Amino acid sequence: MNRHERRAANQHLKKENKTYPDQLISVPESEWPRREPGMIALWRSNRFLVQVYVENNGVVRLSVCRTEINNRGQWQENIAWEELQEIKNQCGYEHFDAVEVYPRQKDVVNVANMRHLWVFDEPLRFAWRNV
Repeated sequence: MNRHERRAANQHLKKENKTYPDQLISVPESEWPRREPGMIALWRSNRFLVQVYVENNGVVRLSVCRTEINNRGQWQENIAWEELQEIKNQCGYEHFDAVEVYPRQKDVVNVANMRHLWVFDEPLRFAWRNV
């Protein structure tokens, strides 16, 4: 993406971001940019885009990115833990544990500034609990 394309994409995203609230809202399927295998929901706010997938093993995955592009033409980085926790909650998974995976080096796939949370339907045995 050249400088002109980045500028145009950023202007488009800034304009589009103004049409969304601070809180995530569910985007109707008819408005999804594309339908991907396993994708069951799309959430959007003025700062984040969240794609929800059901994986082959039945685990739900939230793929999260910011709705801004950096100077290299990539999604803006640096999504904080607190933001991910709030995103998980706003997508309806506040009563579920989720994890972020740091794979073996040979399995790393890092093609975009996206974060992925895997949501489990049973409480994780190794998680801390506020009792």
